[in-house]
Amino acid sequence: MTTPGPLHMSPALALAEPGQLLPAREQMAFTLGFHIILVPFGVALTTFMLIVHLRGLRKNDAEALLLARRWSKVAAVLFAVGAITGTVLSFELGILWPDLMKNYGAAFGFPFAIEGLFFFLEAIFVAVYIYGWDRMPPWAHFWSGVPVPLASLGGTAAVVAANSWMNKPGGFTLTNGQVSAVRPAEVFFNDAFWWEFLHMFLAAYIVAGFAVAAVYAVGMLRGRGDRYHRLGFLTGFAVAACALPAQMVVGDTIARYVFDKEPAKFAVIEMLPRTGAHVPETLGGLLIDGKVVGGLRIPDLASVLAGFRPSTTIQGLDAVPVEVRPTVAQTNIVHWAFDIMVGTASFMFAVALWFAWLWWRRRERLATSRWFLGAASLCALTAIVCLESGWVVTEVGRQPWIVVGHLLTRDAVATHGDLWPFFAGVLAIYLAVGTAAVWVLRSMKNRWRRQGDEAVSVPYGPEHPAGPHPQGVGGAVS
Repeated sequence: MTTPGPLHMSPALALAEPGQLLPAREQMAFTLGFHIILVPFGVALTTFMLIVHLRGLRKNDAEALLLARRWSKVAAVLFAVGAITGTVLSFELGILWPDLMKNYGAAFGFPFAIEGLFFFLEAIFVAVYIYGWDRMPPWAHFWSGVPVPLASLGGTAAVVAANSWMNKPGGFTLTNGQVSAVRPAEVFFNDAFWWEFLHMFLAAYIVAGFAVAAVYAVGMLRGRGDRYHRLGFLTGFAVAACALPAQMVVGDTIARYVFDKEPAKFAVIEMLPRTGAHVPETLGGLLIDGKVVGGLRIPDLASVLAGFRPSTTIQGLDAVPVEVRPTVAQTNIVHWAFDIMVGTASFMFAVALWFAWLWWRRRERLATSRWFLGAASLCALTAIVCLESGWVVTEVGRQPWIVVGHLLTRDAVATHGDLWPFFAGVLAIYLAVGTAAVWVLRSMKNRWRRQGDEAVSVPYGPEHPAGPHPQGVGGAVS
């Protein structure tokens, strides 16, 4: 074990970093940050779609059927964008990190093979469900949509398995530096998988739920307080509000798991330069020259949260060997990302409690409380920021490792060519795809609004007590 040194990377190590490391990491951060926003909609929006679809069939509810049809079209657009961005990510693994795939691809690639199978299943059933409107019997059509969120969830689990394996690698044997005797079940269900998966699963419903609710909250703020908007708002917001407390419990448990299993990452999260007990919780601040500058310190709280007592000892950055010690910049980034994640989650939790109080005391005021609707619409942005911050904690917090304990990021990066032009090309592709997606979604919204919810028929009815409803209540859904 190397004796801990000063709390900074040595100049020799800094000079030893490959020139391609910065563009490779920047590109991976950008593409992951873009793609991760789409994942919750594949998992959760399609679930919301089936919830209102089921309500529409069971309750003969025209507005619910309309929401299901519209949300299915939005989900199809986002699925197409996710397919493009996810494909780019798969190519990046081989192009940017060739030594990762060369040396550990036999293990690391297994979850991605599983993800590919789920992706094809999702694509098939998305197509069946979308084109099933007006063409299939009502209940057969509903059941054709059930595999969509299940396949999306399975694909998400596979990607989380790959990511968690990088944090806690296992399920393989190294022979002369090469992976052999891969045990697929241990690779997929590694030590970090279940907590990371549950965290991402709940995050998907929180992000998608608040994003969907925000669309209808803005509409209600603009005077559209009809039942259609209330149903759309309540479906998304209620699910997100229920998932949030569970997420906070899971997040707290994960923090203690990191404290126990990944002490270097925990030291970065806590921005702790020296090992010690009675560690305060520092909100904000910066690590400068081995000292924490600024921020709000709450005495003993970090030790209490980690081990339930003030005397709990927390390993600091000084206990990490200097050659694999996170840099000061990485430490500050991860610490701030963690604080932002907790802060945005706390804001959303406060709004969720407000929602519960309004629902309990004066349910009819939901559509008229402009302060609440304004706060609810902000939850969409804070949920996305929270999601992105969590991924920064996970990905940057693992540095300088790409496979913890086995392969350093700087040793896995490509060393040939120039990655900056490649990064520029990817930026152009993502800009074009993102712009096209926004344009399509806005066009759909404007078309629905122009044609009016009162003049367009919905798929199979629904029926009034006196007979068939000739027009339904929908917007432009065909």
